[in-house]
Formats: sequence, structure tokens, C-alpha cells
Amino acid sequence: MDIEGKLDTSTPDLGRPDDPPPRKSFSVRVLSHASAEVSPENTDLLLLLCSLASGLTDSTLYNAYNTFVSMQTGNTIFVALGASNQNTKPYGWARSLCSIGFFILGSLFFSRLYNFLGPRCRRTLVLSFLIQTLFVMVAAAIVEGGAINGNVPNVSDPGVVRWNELAPVAMLSFQSAGQIVTSRALALGEIPTVVITSLLCDLMSDTAILAGLTQNIKRNRRIAAFTLTLVGAIAGGWISKATKGVEAALWVVMGIKFLLMSAWIVWPKKTVQF
Repeated sequence: MDIEGKLDTSTPDLGRPDDPPPRKSFSVRVLSHASAEVSPENTDLLLLLCSLASGLTDSTLYNAYNTFVSMQTGNTIFVALGASNQNTKPYGWARSLCSIGFFILGSLFFSRLYNFLGPRCRRTLVLSFLIQTLFVMVAAAIVEGGAINGNVPNVSDPGVVRWNELAPVAMLSFQSAGQIVTSRALALGEIPTVVITSLLCDLMSDTAILAGLTQNIKRNRRIAAFTLTLVGAIAGGWISKATKGVEAALWVVMGIKFLLMSAWIVWPKKTVQF
């Protein structure tokens, strides 16, 4: 009997059971890498760098424009003083109001971005910090190029209102909102990165504040966040004093943001435990 003639030669060769699966294309691997959820382990270290950046930015901008871009409590008081005409500079309250407004817009934008793309997906975090990096870069570039006065101390006539100074304030306030939204997305509310008052309250309210060094991680994070914000503010003051401008500190902040964006690109993905 002709057995070979009776075989169905149209059946595909499925290969051996122990053959390795076919290698995915580069584009598929990139998309899979981008959509993966990042591992939460040690992500607090990246947010602590954001606290350092906030201190740098706020101390530098306050020296030049008498307003904050991260700490909105102080800006609220400045606006309130402006309502009673007690600001030392005409329309100084407008900078603070601008900062508050763009921080609100930034919070709205970044929160929707995280909800739409996935709060802990790699693509979300990379895109968020890319946007933050670009906003800081543009703010530093327009001051560096001389389009906006960034001298420290600002020796311009206090009676002259320079509305173009709102541009760096607006951009830096908008991007700073991305930091606190990230802390919420990663469930690291103990490192808000832009708020000190509630951080100190939570720290002192902790019933385990005197626990061993390795027994209270949230306390350790709060202390580190406060310390790095303070160190950043001191560094920002010295940098602006030495360079007599805000641009040098802003370039440093941009470098920090770029470093964080790069870290999210290579950050390990979350492993599923069975």
C-alpha cells in the first residue's frame, strides 16, 4: 500500500513542541514595552528628585519674580494682599494669580492624561516627564536668550509692569502640576513634591514617628522629601546669586526632568506574582 500517497501534504508543519516561539518584531516589542506597567519598587527615589527640583525652581523664581510656581499657598496669600493693594510691586499679584491658574490647568491636563493612558503605564510616565522637560527647557531658553528679564536681583523699575514675565511663570507652574499628579498615580501621597505644610503635618501626626530606621518607610520618605526641597531651595538661592540670573538653575531643573524621563524609559516592568 502506498502510504506516502495517502498523507495529506497540505497540513502545515507545526514544528517540534520544544521549538522556541517566533521572535516578535521590533515595533511589537516597543509597543509592549511602552504599554507595560512599571514596577512600583523604588519609584519613591524618582519622586524625591522632583522635590529637589521644586525647591530649586521656587527659590529661583521667587528671587526674580516674587512668586512661586509650585507652592500655591504662598501665591494665594500674595493674591489676597493684592486685593487690599498691599503688594510692593504694581500688579505683583497678577504673577501669583497666573501661577495658580496655570497650576490648576496643569493639574487638570496631567490628571486626564494619566487616566486616559493608564496611571502607571510606562508611556504615561515618559510622556508626562517629556512634557515637563520641554516646558522647563522653553522657559530657560527664553530667559537665556534675553527675551525676558531673568536678572537676580531684579533691578528693573518697580513701577514698570512687564507682562512678558508671566510666560516663564505660566510654563513652570503648569509643568509642576505633573509632579503631584505623578505622586498620586503611584500611590505615594507622602511625597507630594510641591507641598510642605501637609507633609510636615502628616510627619508629626505619625504615631510611629520614633520607630526604627527601617520600620517606617512613609516617615523616611517625608523626611527625605522635606530635606531635599530645602536643599534644592538653598542650592537655587546660591546658583542665582552666583550667576545673577534664573536661567542656570532652570537648566539644572531641566536636566533633572530629563533624567527622570530617561529613568522611566528603562524602569523595570511590574512582575505578576502567582
